[in-house]
Amino acid sequence: MSDTMSLSKSVLIEQAQSQMQALFEIPERSVPEKLALTCRILFDGGHDSGLAGQITARGEQEGTYFTQQLGLGFDEITSTNVLLVDEDLTVLKGYGMPNPANRFHSWVYRARPDVNCIIHTHPLHVAALSMLEVPLIVSHMDNCPLYEDCAFLKDWPGVPVGNEEGQIISEALGDKRAILLSHHGMLVAAASVEEACVLALQFERTARMQLLAMSAGTIKPIAPELGREAHDWILRPRRSQIGFEYYARKALKRHTDVFE
Repeated sequence: MSDTMSLSKSVLIEQAQSQMQALFEIPERSVPEKLALTCRILFDGGHDSGLAGQITARGEQEGTYFTQQLGLGFDEITSTNVLLVDEDLTVLKGYGMPNPANRFHSWVYRARPDVNCIIHTHPLHVAALSMLEVPLIVSHMDNCPLYEDCAFLKDWPGVPVGNEEGQIISEALGDKRAILLSHHGMLVAAASVEEACVLALQFERTARMQLLAMSAGTIKPIAPELGREAHDWILRPRRSQIGFEYYARKALKRHTDVFE
């Protein structure tokens, strides 16, 4: 006799969440290790654009964060060549120079104490969509982590190396986890490295699906209450950890030097 067929959806979701928390073992990784893995994961996921893009995560001391070296591609980042910098982009630990465009990350971190990781990249389909000056449309279940959680900056403010761009981008982001930047790319601001990584991958897939759907017809909206339900379910911290570990296992098979 079945014990669950008469249970409500909310109870089943709670049970599944408890099982995910109890049954999955998540490896302990340092922030530089997670960042290096994220760089390799995003490289494999189509986020490579030469030296463009930055990935950062808060350091232990207020006003500090980890980031990759300028001059290295995402496929070259290891846990040992990640830099620790302050808000002025002064290197506190490591050797090399951070990307000057990291300045706008400092503005986002100041405005959003809930954000612990920022990913800014120019993946192909996001970049193509950004040229149309239209917002990201979330109309598929897989993409609902971004449902009502992606802002849009229609007017390109220019190369983001000044404080002006930092103020514009942080204000346009508001309290959302992501933003589409016209004529530029995407930004994800998340509570953890794991959440940021899986959201960045999903952002690019969402843009690709939108372009495909727009070429075939008119995109139909999903019911808001269902979109919000899917958003909250998929974005559970444990699901982000589990998803990140899947992508990490794939990356480690291809990139054996991540932890050198």
